[in-house]
Amino acid sequence: MGEATARLMAARGAEAILVTGRSRKRGEAVARSISSQSGPKAVFVAADLALPDAYREIIETADRHFGRIDILVNSAGSTARGSIESTTLDQWDEIMAINLRSPFFLMQEAVRIMRREGAGGTIINVGSVAAHGGPPHIAPYSASKAALAALTRNVAYAVMRDGIRVNCIQPGWSDTPAEHLTQVNEGAGEGWLADAESRSPFGRLLKPGEIAEAIAFLASDASGLMTGTVMDYDQSVPGAGPASQPPPTGGNRK
Repeated sequence: MGEATARLMAARGAEAILVTGRSRKRGEAVARSISSQSGPKAVFVAADLALPDAYREIIETADRHFGRIDILVNSAGSTARGSIESTTLDQWDEIMAINLRSPFFLMQEAVRIMRREGAGGTIINVGSVAAHGGPPHIAPYSASKAALAALTRNVAYAVMRDGIRVNCIQPGWSDTPAEHLTQVNEGAGEGWLADAESRSPFGRLLKPGEIAEAIAFLASDASGLMTGTVMDYDQSVPGAGPASQPPPTGGNRK
């Protein structure tokens, strides 16, 4: 999702982009690709958001290279499994560090720079529809995303007078490389995607490019005054049953 968003922002005319992630090889390749296509200046900084001070290096690098921050997209996340029975303390702490602590402090540092420059800005947090509860095997993940939704609203209210908008998009099940590895490692097999998409109401899972489009909308002037919005982006309706099941027929009424 992060790579798709960075590439779309470049295509939409961003002047500079900072890419971050744990894989230096992959991140540097993405940054080079963006810069080489007559696009914006792109910089990569390696960071593991499970570590306490990673957020500081990310923001300091952006400020040093660009002198300002107009848009922050918090798209990093851990989807590590864990139920009420199986989750260990270390697992809980790592998931919360990546999914909740790092977005908070990245926002804190970005807001300071946005306020310093006095030109406003936009922040988009990438949550999950699992924030509504989620299946039993992702209990800490669901908790972290529910907290991120509340944090989005809280920060949005705190910074609105500075012209800074903060919103959250909550995607559903998505076809990403990380999801493929997770499914294969959990024994679903190489054909898991075809099976999953055959059971989906619209015949497919969400794609990273679609989520990037929604993020770009929230980051742009097209979303107007939207702030504090937590937006589900999924082919299911919370409280209406699983997406993989057909809706009720309504009996024999004509």
